[in-house]
Amino acid sequence: MARKPARGKPGPARRSLGEGGRKIVAENRQIPYKYHVLERMEAGLALTGTEVKALREGRATLRDAYALIKSGEAWLLNCHISPYSHSGYAGHDPLRTRKLLLHREEIGKLRGRVEEKGLALVPVRLYFKNGRAKCELALVKGKKVWDRREEVRRRAADREIEQELKRYR
Repeated sequence: MARKPARGKPGPARRSLGEGGRKIVAENRQIPYKYHVLERMEAGLALTGTEVKALREGRATLRDAYALIKSGEAWLLNCHISPYSHSGYAGHDPLRTRKLLLHREEIGKLRGRVEEKGLALVPVRLYFKNGRAKCELALVKGKKVWDRREEVRRRAADREIEQELKRYR
């Protein structure tokens, strides 16, 4: 006799699936406000067991995180992954420098762009894709204060135009 699927609420992993079957763990929402995003790419993360379990609980922060390329390897710095709630004495350092898993050609391309033009690499979001922890990196250029003000003015003008159009429909 065939077994019926369980009914009820979906589990936490199914509930928060984003686009393409991804479970988004952490997101840096300040990126579009502070930077001009030039390019995005996906990188894997080399993590310990308690870090993976803490990520599955959604315990990560990307606020001050950034990526560096040193001696042909990519590293993620200042990414805070809180300790796993059920770990014993052998936890992990929350601000540990973590290795980003990229192909050698991707690292070389990024190194050239970061060194030449003064661009920066920042993580946009952490997520699980097919059970593996991934980091979406963005190659960015910092916005000036007047860029931000101009963007706020443009948004306000667009909002007013939309309100006027709604009024006359």
